[in-house]
Amino acid sequence: MFQRRTALGLAAAGLLPMPVRAQTFPERNGRYIVPFPPGGLTDIMARLVAQKLGEGWGRPVVVDNRAGGNALIGADAAAKAAPDGHTLLAITLTHAVNATLFPNAPYDFRRDFAVISVLGSLPLAVVVNAERNPARDLAGLVAQARERTLNGGTSGTGSPPHLGLELFRRVTRAGDRIVHVPYRGGAPSVTDLAAGNLDMMVSNLPECLAQIRGGRLRALAVTSAERHPLVPDVPTVREAGLPELEVTNWTAVLTNAAVPEPILARLERDVQAAIHDPTTSQRARDGGFQVLGWDRARSTEFVRRETDRWASLVTEAGIKPDA
Repeated sequence: MFQRRTALGLAAAGLLPMPVRAQTFPERNGRYIVPFPPGGLTDIMARLVAQKLGEGWGRPVVVDNRAGGNALIGADAAAKAAPDGHTLLAITLTHAVNATLFPNAPYDFRRDFAVISVLGSLPLAVVVNAERNPARDLAGLVAQARERTLNGGTSGTGSPPHLGLELFRRVTRAGDRIVHVPYRGGAPSVTDLAAGNLDMMVSNLPECLAQIRGGRLRALAVTSAERHPLVPDVPTVREAGLPELEVTNWTAVLTNAAVPEPILARLERDVQAAIHDPTTSQRARDGGFQVLGWDRARSTEFVRRETDRWASLVTEAGIKPDA
């Protein structure tokens, strides 16, 4: 369970008492670590929030892209940062999966972080090549999966699209007839699907939206509980008869678990104000996100449940990190 470690020894370290430090926070520029390359979904959301935080604090909040290692590198940097609230970490469903996928990670995901807020979520979309695949709906793709081998692309092992593909394999009982083809990111996998080199994907919706609108890909269903406003004509997986396929990607902001409680409370208030700012939230919605901006208690419980949920799938499906 995510628990904040009590920050003892502040006086011995020569730091100011907690109440005074909370009142004077921030004392320097902020750093918002994004463990993914610039321009991706998580990076976009982080930059929106960082900009608004910086405006409120009167100090820049610099986005620091620390990509690599299946998002472990950036998370490790945040775990080892000074526990003073000036370093934030952007996470996604990937990190909840990594807690099981990488048992020897250099940090403990459940112990070393305090969850500030789940900022937003977005669905995945089951997509096929519009010209080469005759499936017009999810039932048609399920029928294909039961008759022949399909190549399913993802943005990498343990990524949300990989989890969506694995769920599809399980609920359709297609098993080994759906071959996982991992890529280094969503863009190359979507490009290969549009080129006809893959049979299907369960893709992050924003990553395939342009190809859907351009007519090169056909969206058969979205994996959210409700239809998405950017593709209102695409049914949900529940409407398509596969409610077990419901899954959403999400992004949250964390900090070091040893950050003093008064500063955690300040971060919670400021982050919620940033994401619920009308301009910020509209830009996030334009990017495909459902804006959430939950408080710490709700966000902490959500991340815990997601970590436990996907631990079961990773274990049962035998998902292993790429060599």
